[in-house]
Amino acid sequence: MTPASGCHSIEGDLGPDGWTNESGAVDLMTGDFDAKYETFQALLEMFPPSEAVKRLEVLGVEQEVIEKIRERHEQQTIRIKELEEPHAVVMENRDTWYTGPQTKDKCWPAIVKLLLKDGWPAEPAIQDLDDSSTRVVSLLNHPKERMFSTRGLVVGYVQSGKTTNFTSVMAKAADRGYKLFIVLAGIHNGLRRQTQARLVQQLVEPNPSMWSQLTGLDKDFTPQENPASYFGKSNKTHVLCVVKKNATVLRKLARWLDKASDYLKDCPALIIDDEADKATVATKSINPLILNIMSSLPRSAYVGYTASPFANLLIDPGAEDLYPRDFIVNLPKPKGHFGTEVLFGRYALDGEDQEDVDDGFDMIRSVPVDDIPCVRPETKADVEGFEPVITGTLRTAIEYFWLVTAARRVRGTGNPHSTMLIHTSVNTSVHNSFKRPLVHLLERTARSLTDDAALNRLHALWDEETARVAAGDFDEKKVPFDSLLAELPGVLSNCRIIMDNSNSEDRLDYENGTVVAIAVGGNTLSRGLTLEGLSVSYFVRAVSAYDTLLQMGRWFGFRNGYADLPRIWMTDELAEWFRHLATVETEMRRDIDIYMTEAETPLTFAVRLRTHPALRVTAAAKMRSAVTAASSYGGRRVQTHYFHTDAEWLRGNISAAQELVAASVSSAIRVENRAVEGRYILRDVPYDVVTDFLSSYRFHEKSPENDSDLISAYIRKRVSTAGSLRRWNVAIVGNPQGEPFSFAPNVTVGRNVRARLNTNPGPGSVDIKTLMSRRDAAIDLPGDTAKLKEDAIMKARRTHLPHTGLLVLYPIDKVSEPRPAKKTRVALNADEHVIGVGLVFPEPDQDSAVEKYLSADLSGVRIEDEDLSPLEGEDA
Repeated sequence: MTPASGCHSIEGDLGPDGWTNESGAVDLMTGDFDAKYETFQALLEMFPPSEAVKRLEVLGVEQEVIEKIRERHEQQTIRIKELEEPHAVVMENRDTWYTGPQTKDKCWPAIVKLLLKDGWPAEPAIQDLDDSSTRVVSLLNHPKERMFSTRGLVVGYVQSGKTTNFTSVMAKAADRGYKLFIVLAGIHNGLRRQTQARLVQQLVEPNPSMWSQLTGLDKDFTPQENPASYFGKSNKTHVLCVVKKNATVLRKLARWLDKASDYLKDCPALIIDDEADKATVATKSINPLILNIMSSLPRSAYVGYTASPFANLLIDPGAEDLYPRDFIVNLPKPKGHFGTEVLFGRYALDGEDQEDVDDGFDMIRSVPVDDIPCVRPETKADVEGFEPVITGTLRTAIEYFWLVTAARRVRGTGNPHSTMLIHTSVNTSVHNSFKRPLVHLLERTARSLTDDAALNRLHALWDEETARVAAGDFDEKKVPFDSLLAELPGVLSNCRIIMDNSNSEDRLDYENGTVVAIAVGGNTLSRGLTLEGLSVSYFVRAVSAYDTLLQMGRWFGFRNGYADLPRIWMTDELAEWFRHLATVETEMRRDIDIYMTEAETPLTFAVRLRTHPALRVTAAAKMRSAVTAASSYGGRRVQTHYFHTDAEWLRGNISAAQELVAASVSSAIRVENRAVEGRYILRDVPYDVVTDFLSSYRFHEKSPENDSDLISAYIRKRVSTAGSLRRWNVAIVGNPQGEPFSFAPNVTVGRNVRARLNTNPGPGSVDIKTLMSRRDAAIDLPGDTAKLKEDAIMKARRTHLPHTGLLVLYPIDKVSEPRPAKKTRVALNADEHVIGVGLVFPEPDQDSAVEKYLSADLSGVRIEDEDLSPLEGEDA
């Protein structure tokens, strides 16, 4: 073989027969050990590790030397396997052959050089990227294996650098001999073009003689006349193909690869599926076409990348499909990344104290429900002729965007582009209808910059927003209004109003100068596509699935130089959905990490995805192979945080609580009066008193984990099968300084203050997020428990109360004004006092799980699901 230009071969080192040097002597028989190991590494370019070792034996290398070489290689693979990040769940007995970059590599060093030029710090950013991409490559098959068909999944965060990660994986795979690279880049031309541009910049342009391209910036795949010119033995270049997930395009590619089958036997291929949950899982055309393409490649590795892997993790692992049976890698969240949890907060997971879980930054602004018909048609019949109205909240969001852009120009740091996203509907005619009123507002604002009243309003808006989110919290300095005012005329002059959808000609383009734009769009802006310098979002589109909702959030990502300035306007319901989603996402990633430490494989573990009453986990077709996980409350702490505010509902719960306390006082073996602390404990209450209470107390419908029937069934199952939970301790926790609340004669405590989050989870509903403290879960334990952590509390409960449940009642003042420092909280303002409930279950000696199917009730929700017509349509 003759090495291609820019590529390396070991034949020059080992001689024409592959085993000897020019003098005919075998290098492994002489020289120091390092030299021998380097020769072994050269053998790894041509053979998998086990075969390379056999070659050493054939050469007559002493067994002692071979063992030392094997040990060193094993140490390097262990270093890769035991990287602190990223975590991975891996198929057992999977051979780790890749031990990291080498000095002779070309593609990966070129990426490092570009990233350093772009300002990436070597530590930790580039080192983290090196580690995570090395881990993924180590899980691929060795390119010289005779046949392989790998299936893996890499889970990242929305707008967190997944493209850079898979580009790095491609570079390292190319450096080791992978030949064909197929990238499935979404379903729209915009994302495909953006991905092609990135790959050309980072892979092709630094080493142009090493790459051939089957696609271009403005050209999706079209069949080439002579496959041999790409895959024949005379061509040593790597082949890059970036395609849309479009049936027409993929059929062309599949047919062309079939014609090239004679040349593909020795062609190791890496298929990267960007946004792997989108259009890949359970689609009638795309899914079979991807499998067809893989079947034509005897040596192929399929690696899906996604931030919303819900659909991928519900594929039937036993079917001939794309379930990630070989590995799942959980990328760490990069430093400085804005994600769901950072913006929306989340709820505590099992084992966490809610006090340690942040509420998120005060960057979410509420869009009143009454505004929705003004910016989005209520029904399909209303689409034709729809004329949007620039409501007060939309106008405020737009004006704030212009102020932010001006302030960023004053700072002169970070991304030079500035974008605002308006996303109200999937319908392109609705997008287009915004053009005229937005242009009118832009022109009117430009004319009003000499008007004192208009300037005073803008000044007040800037002062209000910068007071709610302090620049100093992000190591930035507040930009004075007078400073940004000087930049405002230029911002308005540069601002473009762009309708970005599948039918529009005027699209977002960040490649030809600095962009200031208000982009109105739907699906073309909702997946993978990076909105550069995104500062403000106005988002009121309702969707029905976790993955769709998460991917709609283009505001996630990096905000270097303006981390204090982004804002999102959305309905309170959507904000609550995102908070739930942040909890689901964190729990899912924790499951992956737990399974990794428990030596599970992708075929023996199942990530749990907690449900929501108004959201599906993913599209119904993608959940056909899902099963309902058993609901076990063993070892868990369950608490209420959603409540209705109407008096009748609340009085019913007050009556239920008072009846529980009266029954507990009469049946308890001992009553402990700690009124000075605002607490009572009623010990050893029979379980039927607790189940009677659960049958009359009403949990909020947004809390599927707080299901009275499910909890009662669980209690009865443990009582009947294990003799556990027959006795309960009922505690009452009040505030010694609060106004009195009476549960029963001689059982009175002060009311607690629990302010609500400043979002509205639904009409007449509130979310207090935090009810039960860690200390309360230990209220019935002996000794000083104030400083115990969660795991220590559960250990103490196993020791002292192994079979006893704990139920805690909280009387909450109906006004509950928040402390001034709590910017994301407002007064509770319920019509009656509220009763909160917390339950702590002991860990079971045996499984007592009970099952219940939880499905979404979408009857009252106006939903616009994603338009999948681009999958089947003619390529455009």
